[in-house]
Amino acid sequence: MTRILIADDHPLYRQALMQAVRGVIADAILDEADDLDAARDMLSLHPDTDLVLLDLHMPGSHGLMGLVSLRAEHPGVAVMMISAHEDPQTIRRALAYGASGYMTKRADLAELQAGIGAVLACEQWLPPQLRDTVSTTKAAVSDTANAAKLASLSPQQFKVLVHVANGRLNKQIADDLGIQERTVKAHMSAIFEKLGVRNRTQAGVLLRTLELNDPSHQIENDR
Repeated sequence: MTRILIADDHPLYRQALMQAVRGVIADAILDEADDLDAARDMLSLHPDTDLVLLDLHMPGSHGLMGLVSLRAEHPGVAVMMISAHEDPQTIRRALAYGASGYMTKRADLAELQAGIGAVLACEQWLPPQLRDTVSTTKAAVSDTANAAKLASLSPQQFKVLVHVANGRLNKQIADDLGIQERTVKAHMSAIFEKLGVRNRTQAGVLLRTLELNDPSHQIENDR
């Protein structure tokens, strides 16, 4: 049976997505999460999840970091990004980092259902009004290279990298993840080699290139 995780911090929009899913697969099992940690926990409980509908700016996601994190920990789960962002370069970046599709928050019910159905059928989905523009927008060389590097990390190595980017020391990371400090050091050596960096600062900077500004916050700040 199809299982879908709806990860968005707005309850009303989650309800809209649930309605859209029901229109495609009436008996789908639906799970919900309102931040990235909750989404991780839900996927840990249900690794057989078929699709995650992930809000690009959900709390804890930090833009594309949430996408890359879920893809690293659960590579077999498809992820469709949901966002108010309609910038073609942002969409192209999401695809480069492993998104199976991209849906804008102004999509109507019919478009939501079409997009969900396409991704569940293992097809890529883009907003109809943006397809031509996105198709002619080239992914940045740095994004293509960084996506390949990050994809080479194991799930545990990616978790260590996130802690490094947050300024955590090896002992703190070991305590957080319940592993030995020497294991953290071994992961760090592997991370440096795979990412082609020399130190913790460079590793953290590479990961933070995935952060994006939330356009809705920008609108609020401009008022």
